[in-house]
Amino acid sequence: MSNQKYLAEESIGKLLLKYSIPAIIGMLVNALYNIVDRMFIGRIPEVGSLALTGVGITMPIMSILLAFGMLIGIGSTANISLNLGRGKRDVAEKLIGNSVTLSLIVGIAITAIGLIFLNPILNIFGASANTLFYAKEYITVILIGSTFNILSFALSSTVRADGNPQMASFTMIVGCITNVILDYVFVFVFNMGIKGAALATVISQALTFFIILFYYTKGKSNLKLKTQNLKLEKSLIMMTFAIGIAPFATQIANSLVQVVANNALKTYGNDLAIGAMTIISSLNMVFMMPIFGINQGCQPIIGFNYGARKFERAKKTFIYATIAATVICTIGGILIQLFPQVAISIFNNEAELTELAVKGLRIYLLMMPIVGINIVATSYYQSVGKAKMSMFVSLLRQVILLIPFTLILPTFMGLDGVWAAGACADLLSVVITIILIAKEFKSLNKLAIKENMEAPLDVVTN
Repeated sequence: MSNQKYLAEESIGKLLLKYSIPAIIGMLVNALYNIVDRMFIGRIPEVGSLALTGVGITMPIMSILLAFGMLIGIGSTANISLNLGRGKRDVAEKLIGNSVTLSLIVGIAITAIGLIFLNPILNIFGASANTLFYAKEYITVILIGSTFNILSFALSSTVRADGNPQMASFTMIVGCITNVILDYVFVFVFNMGIKGAALATVISQALTFFIILFYYTKGKSNLKLKTQNLKLEKSLIMMTFAIGIAPFATQIANSLVQVVANNALKTYGNDLAIGAMTIISSLNMVFMMPIFGINQGCQPIIGFNYGARKFERAKKTFIYATIAATVICTIGGILIQLFPQVAISIFNNEAELTELAVKGLRIYLLMMPIVGINIVATSYYQSVGKAKMSMFVSLLRQVILLIPFTLILPTFMGLDGVWAAGACADLLSVVITIILIAKEFKSLNKLAIKENMEAPLDVVTN
């Protein structure tokens, strides 16, 4: 059965399983990079809680690095696929070369700017006299290796466009396993502390990059990385940025949210409140990554069937994906409410931090069981070509609602207001998303009825 026929006729459930499971595994492995670092850092003897807070302060910088990786990686990958589909192999190879050069330029620029202005940046991001040292220890190493961070993410994405998702998954898994091993060795065997965890991350990302570099130069890749294609071309850069700008903007917005949250936590709580939020974000990531994998899996199914005017199959895919996401979120929400101490103990056992994190976790993620529809809706709108709507739904919770709630609620509720901001933003964003999706489905129903009415006319005409 051809791929097009398969997408058009196979049962939606089977399609979702086939397309989503590899993506879910990839997203979880990717998430482990950050989570493993925090697990080891939180258990550094005597200073684990402050060290964890230091990492929390640097999270906006990590989001900025990811933003540039997405700008180059997602933008290049989409254009490589398009040009391969058009038979323009030479343009696809130029895009790979340009993505390497862009990653190098951006990485070096971020390293230079970050190191020169490190102290004021960290102070703006919520550092205090107690936590500045730990934040600097960690992020200095990350900034020095930021080029490898961006290169590894950007090129891993392009390997999928090259037609080898297994290779992309392999490099991700190798990098993650290396990170886990080196975290333990550097932090606990060599007693390098938080700097050791950062070094483990950079080495793992460098290894990932060199494996992909070998693949594109000496390996069995379809496309090749050639020296002459490293020269930047304005048209290729614009093509890359045109597609990559949406995920880039989302991550930059996420960085802004983290800055606002860190400063609110420091103002209405203390340094450990930022550490608590670091744990909360890590646990939230565990349950969100499978949903992002479902998103990746449902995109080609929704996109193909919508384009083929099979609107009922597109709707059914969205509904199935939303049900799957809701099941995952509900399980996560129940576990968090019933066993918060167990989840938090993975990162740190200090009494004061645990007490803060337990309360924050239960309030901040109170609405977790219902957020699945908001996340899947972003993917739906992207799949059907409604980029502006996709951007709006994506930013709705994280920026449009969460930032105002984080600024306003603590003035009435203190630290509890920071935690409550997450739950309030989740609830309101879900309500708005349901209204938008209901309108979308009404318009789809009208289109389907119109097409059914016109079908006999087409037959007569022909």
